[in-house]
Amino acid sequence: MNAPNSTSILGGRLIDPASGIDSVTDIFIHNGKILAIGEPPEGFTAHHTIDASGQIVCPGLVDLSARMREPGQEHIATIASETALAARSGITTLCCPPDTDPVIDTPAVVTLLLRRAKRSARARLLPIGAMTQQLAGEHLSEMVALKRAGCVAMSNGYAPLANTLVERRALEYAATFGITAILRPEDRHLRNNGYAHEGPVSARLGLPGIPEAAESVAVARDLALAEHTGCRIHFHLLSSGTAARMIEQAQQQRLQVSANVAAHQLHLTEMDIEDFDSNCHLNPPLRSLADREALRAALAKGVIGAICSDHQPLKADAKEAPFPSTATGMAGLQTLLPLTLKLVDEGVLGLSEAIARITCGPADMLGLPYGRLQPGSSADICIFDPHRHWVLKREEMPSSGRNTPFIGWEFQGQVTHTLFEGRIVFHSDSTTQA
Repeated sequence: MNAPNSTSILGGRLIDPASGIDSVTDIFIHNGKILAIGEPPEGFTAHHTIDASGQIVCPGLVDLSARMREPGQEHIATIASETALAARSGITTLCCPPDTDPVIDTPAVVTLLLRRAKRSARARLLPIGAMTQQLAGEHLSEMVALKRAGCVAMSNGYAPLANTLVERRALEYAATFGITAILRPEDRHLRNNGYAHEGPVSARLGLPGIPEAAESVAVARDLALAEHTGCRIHFHLLSSGTAARMIEQAQQQRLQVSANVAAHQLHLTEMDIEDFDSNCHLNPPLRSLADREALRAALAKGVIGAICSDHQPLKADAKEAPFPSTATGMAGLQTLLPLTLKLVDEGVLGLSEAIARITCGPADMLGLPYGRLQPGSSADICIFDPHRHWVLKREEMPSSGRNTPFIGWEFQGQVTHTLFEGRIVFHSDSTTQA
């Protein structure tokens, strides 16, 4: 068996939380699939060999929320630029929220996205369909048609639904056809015109606040409708400890609910906006230290089963106005893995648990066959050096988005290779041999 699409990864510490593997071993790849783990198949000859000694070999990362800015805002970023950045970051599967232009509310837009993603061929792009037409919150989209076209879930993004009756109808529709509904829990009336977490910091800075209740009230409503409709609900971008505790209780009652958190919410707090740092102008807002610790505890328990980047590249001048006038969001692909590994250093998670939260955890929430390394599975692989220190520098970031508060942070753990469907789509050193 000798072909240019055969690869051996030798001597790495393979961590695959889905199968409970954590050992130094070899992986053998052929035709884009994992052929064997441990011993090479008889007659196997590799065209490429990767020496992974001293490195971690894990499944390619699965990111539940990453905006490509295409179609509609190609002047900011494109599918090609962001999937290339994903490859540099060890991410092989990206879920794209529906708030593109045009909105992902027709099969034609889904087909367009999938075709362009296939052309870039650096990572797998999975569209999330719009729950309502044009994300206007009133008339339901053709969710079944969107699912058949390739959408992995339905969401209304940040746009609110008109009322609870519309939400009920949407969840009933989704439940009937086994569709997962992704909800960003926020009561728009309680949010009002807030820009930061309602607390002592926002009061001192004179910024209108967003109370924690804006999230917890919405979670209570959504949980009641989940129980009533039987729909599988995924809560997106939790920010408060109260909401995490409510979801834990719902899970104990066997409701079909799951949740994720953005990586930055596990490290930053409301204190980080003290100097009106617009890179910390986010939605949901950075909350209190108590909330951050509660989110970490929920993550450790598995109540929150996934960490996402919530990647939102912005124009260079989008963060240059006074804090309330700046755009919300941060670029997060490059920091997804290092911020997750920092949780290991700080004793929040074990290494295998941390990897699970960015591989099989998010994949399982949407019923995806990714985020695992088993014979026959797609050879989506991230290899990183856990000992390599690096500093995030603005001048070294791609021009598609430098809006991040983590400039100057020192991280430990850097991606050296990424394989997508068996192809080496990124490598940073000379450990690959032909």
